[in-house]
Amino acid sequence: MDILSNLALGFGVAFSPENLAYCFIGVLLGTLVGVLPGVGPLVTIAMLLPITFNLPAVAAITMLAGIYYGSQYGGSTTSILVNLPGETASAVTCIDGYQMARQGRAGPALAIAAIASLFAGCVGVLLIALAGPAIAEWALQFGAAEYTALMLMALVASAVISGGDVLKGLAMVVLGLMIGIVGVDVNSGMQRYTFGVPELVDGIGFTVIAVGLFAVAEIVVNLERKDPREVYTGKITNLMPTRGDLKDSAWPIVRGTAVGSFFGVLPGTGPALSSFATYLLEKKLARDPARFGRGAIEGVAAPEAANNAAAQTNFIPMLTLGLPASATMALLLAAMTMQGIEPGPQVMLTRPELFWGLIASMWIGNLMLVILNLPLIGLWVSLLRAPYRWLFPSIIMFCCIGNFSVSNNPGDVYLCAAVGVLGYVLAKLECEPAPLILGYVLGPLLEENLRRALLLSRGDPTVFFTRPISLTFMIATLFVLAVVIAPGLRKKADNA
Repeated sequence: MDILSNLALGFGVAFSPENLAYCFIGVLLGTLVGVLPGVGPLVTIAMLLPITFNLPAVAAITMLAGIYYGSQYGGSTTSILVNLPGETASAVTCIDGYQMARQGRAGPALAIAAIASLFAGCVGVLLIALAGPAIAEWALQFGAAEYTALMLMALVASAVISGGDVLKGLAMVVLGLMIGIVGVDVNSGMQRYTFGVPELVDGIGFTVIAVGLFAVAEIVVNLERKDPREVYTGKITNLMPTRGDLKDSAWPIVRGTAVGSFFGVLPGTGPALSSFATYLLEKKLARDPARFGRGAIEGVAAPEAANNAAAQTNFIPMLTLGLPASATMALLLAAMTMQGIEPGPQVMLTRPELFWGLIASMWIGNLMLVILNLPLIGLWVSLLRAPYRWLFPSIIMFCCIGNFSVSNNPGDVYLCAAVGVLGYVLAKLECEPAPLILGYVLGPLLEENLRRALLLSRGDPTVFFTRPISLTFMIATLFVLAVVIAPGLRKKADNA
């Protein structure tokens, strides 16, 4: 009954005209940035963060969340019609989705993608409603030692799982931690790492890092790409899938939802990894694996279900533990902090209208997305033909205005440009930026809890190994490192 009464509260909040309007704006923008290759939710949320300062907390978080899960819907449209993922998580959909379009079956591919997304999205939101209160109640038992061990595990996992070289990932985490502690020491009041620059006394603002690292750097990287875009120009008919299509897609959608839900709660994974994992799973389970890559509808259904389920369940650790599972969740975590909300298990007790209102708005938003996506296919195809030389300058302009509007400080604009150059260099070095942003967000919290734990234990570092919950997290961290490092050590031993 508690869940029913809480959901009733949430739908009452979500159905208010203001929150309903911002939910619609969020999913519309999310669909738009999902459709446009090179403009993802990270760029958009980073760019819009300054605007949310003047919005009510529920409306702001509802809109930003809508952009995130809405982009997962829009990305499938570009993957199927252009063979170019609008969103990273939709890259797998290109493999079979575009082949279906070339065979004249773009309509069923788009419809199955929408059905899979709707089902997975609704199940993901249901999991938040069911698992969220239990996890939050468990998290109330956490002390400083437990939070320190949990954040350490999250940072290591993000570096290991996010892709690429593990050492580069760990280096990005360390760089993020260093950037996060620039400014004034909370305990002593002494300046640190400011290098005598007055603008750095208050630290490097989150919007500066987010916009520079994701928006500016991403645009410069995209300007270098000269990939040909072949937009599907055939007439899209027969949007309704056949009974055979539905039968072939049913179990892949269920399995994709399960895989995506699992990966969604793990730090550093995100929807992209769940899409690849479920595609490989479906290919192994298929009676005829040779069909995959030639227009198998299961190759569209399963990844689309997985990335949407992961996008929804990403909210579980962020809302209940104050722990972002991805870079986008880190942006949403920062948005909550800027609204004066301390993310974590107390959110459900202190701001129930935010927690349950956001959950209810996700159900509403998923229904809005189905209504938006299929009838507006023609509009999205037209947008795909727009030249990017018009789009990117506009984004840069909004980035500058947004950074300046936070504190009316032109230095933030220059600092954002410098961070953009850093982001471009990191991209050329093939360093993932997600661990950096997680390190930046969690760095001050990690330092605060580490100091508090050592203070309470009178400087005894064994406190992290004598408490059951923190010991579990530390063992999990060591296990993740061992799993990654062991194959390399074994290979070196064999070569020797």
